[in-house]
Amino acid sequence: MASGSGFLITGVGTRSGSGDRLLITTVTMENCARGCAPGVRFCQKLNRLKTLDDDVMATSLKRCLSTVDLALLGVGGMVGSGLYVLTGTVAKDTAGPSVVLSFLIAGIASLMAALCYAEFGARVPKTGSAYMFTYLSMGEIWAFLIGWNVILEYMIGGAAVARAWSGYLDSIFNHAIQNFTETHIMRWDVPFIAHYPDLLAAGILLVATLFISFGVRVSSLLNHIFSVVSMVVIVFILIFGFILADPINWSMKEGGFAPFGLSGVLAGTATCFYAFVGFDVIAASSEEAKNPQKAVPIATAISLALATTAYILVSTVLTLMVPWHTLDPNSALSDAFFRRGYSWAGFIVAVGSICAMNTVLLSNLFSLPRIVYAMAEDGLFFSVFSRVNPVTKVPVIAIMVFGSLMALLALIFDLEALVQFLSIGTLLAYTFVAASIIVLRFQPEKSSSKQSSTSSSNPNPEPSPTASDVQTMAQESGELKEYESFSDKLQLVEMQKKTKERRAPGQLKAYWEPHLGRVLGDCEPGEVVAFSVLALLVSAVSLCAVLVFGNNQLQLPVWSISLLVVVFGLAFLLSIGLIWVHEQQPSTKTFQVPLVPLIPGASILLNIFLMLKLSALTWVRFSVWLVVGLLVYFGYGIWHSKEGLREPQQRDVAARYVVLPSGSLVETVQAVQPDAQSETTPGHTPAPTSEDQQGKR
Repeated sequence: MASGSGFLITGVGTRSGSGDRLLITTVTMENCARGCAPGVRFCQKLNRLKTLDDDVMATSLKRCLSTVDLALLGVGGMVGSGLYVLTGTVAKDTAGPSVVLSFLIAGIASLMAALCYAEFGARVPKTGSAYMFTYLSMGEIWAFLIGWNVILEYMIGGAAVARAWSGYLDSIFNHAIQNFTETHIMRWDVPFIAHYPDLLAAGILLVATLFISFGVRVSSLLNHIFSVVSMVVIVFILIFGFILADPINWSMKEGGFAPFGLSGVLAGTATCFYAFVGFDVIAASSEEAKNPQKAVPIATAISLALATTAYILVSTVLTLMVPWHTLDPNSALSDAFFRRGYSWAGFIVAVGSICAMNTVLLSNLFSLPRIVYAMAEDGLFFSVFSRVNPVTKVPVIAIMVFGSLMALLALIFDLEALVQFLSIGTLLAYTFVAASIIVLRFQPEKSSSKQSSTSSSNPNPEPSPTASDVQTMAQESGELKEYESFSDKLQLVEMQKKTKERRAPGQLKAYWEPHLGRVLGDCEPGEVVAFSVLALLVSAVSLCAVLVFGNNQLQLPVWSISLLVVVFGLAFLLSIGLIWVHEQQPSTKTFQVPLVPLIPGASILLNIFLMLKLSALTWVRFSVWLVVGLLVYFGYGIWHSKEGLREPQQRDVAARYVVLPSGSLVETVQAVQPDAQSETTPGHTPAPTSEDQQGKR
């Protein structure tokens, strides 16, 4: 028997005379596989999937969060951050009063992404959020990049809120803090960064980091106090703000409702995505929920609906109180009350906004170490970040390091640059989670070890008979059955037909087999869906690029733009159709996104469109961050991945065909022994071991 690094392929022939079949040749692929095997193994490393334990509910954390707890957590994360940061910035610089529409579109787009997060959070109640979801469905390298961007998302979110916190506190003292810093400390005139170092914002983050490191009880107590004050102030803003509203601020005298047009509304939508990052916190906390299968979807829907309503109402109040072009982007709400002559109200708003943003700071500093901890536990990030303090039961090293990085970002960059940089990471995470939903929904089910041993002896197992099948078999065997009505008989026949046509996930539906079977019938289950998802992403990027850059940057003629839109649009719809004609996994008791692949596909298209609407400088900064992430992965993560350590040592196998007395042919697969052990007597073939897998041909 030959041995080597490749697989042994065995051919079968016939011999006339006796009628017995015998093995006539063995061919090795050693020489052919020697050149491409390293590349194949490298690609397998990049795309290996994470394996979960049989009991997904098992956790070392305490499951104590109810549906109300998760909903309030999401509302606090969303409303506390964007409400005081984005309303003034987007209204003045990007959309004007039509910021109301920007928040509405961003809320709808976020709903599609939130449904995908809700399905994953209910189906896989583990910490790690988008990183974990991508690791389970798309592969290791993609999971690392998403986790790397989620880390950036939380760091920039905390830095942006700290910068806004500083601005609001400064507005209470009539910008005395900024003037003192620029006059007595320093002022920067360097491109791409803030004009002055915000020492107050950096100091706020360092203090919050210190409190987080004390443990969950301290941070939870502070969060409850700040949340109560924040909710009271939001109600005050809505009531008193509508009393002071003046419709003339939306008239053409002040520039109209949409002074920047439709492009301004869409550009504002891309930035407003920052406001809805909070529902990601719900999915990240699913491992601590009492009943994540029900709590996560319900809490996601409630929190997103409340947050969208709050953003629309507050932005309406803000742009009706004062003209949009006179807003102060650093402290828009409190400054609006000051200018209307209600300084005491502006003081209340400033204090409430500071309390609300404190909850977001605590939320970001609390969630960020969990993502880092999950990646470090999987071996993809430095193991020092997986260490948990034995007293406080929190990853203190991760909290201190990334809290300091947050403070550095808040010290250097201004608020607008931070907000735009945050949106691109959020949109990319939404895109990958939506694609992961499609891949996972059409992915062939992984059988257990017992099932695999059974399937090896029977490669085409029949589904277990249902009650209707038993009745049908009884009738076919001669036993009579009376039907109460003709409709009952029709229902039974329909159920019997569905049972016969039921196929494995990822396979072509029985209805489409006569039409597409010749083209797609020979593909492995899930293979066509995987390629269709890739084609969907490529066509979506191409279509959005033509819509965003075709008229201005590329300067294409109208007929060329129309032709490209039709071509790429048809390619996108064709990809959706090819996915739809395949079988999905059967419905489960947990929440599932409706209308798959339509809703995830629409989410992907909208997310990519909004990403391309961001500035070129944002893409440059994002590319630099990705390059740093790839250096970390290929320098450390790929070599220390625990999934790589779990992979069994590959053994070369050989296939032999054995003739049974009945004339049937049995294939046995056994490991090829190393050269030192395979030097046996010529012509001697080792007997099959107990590990040999047998399958009748």
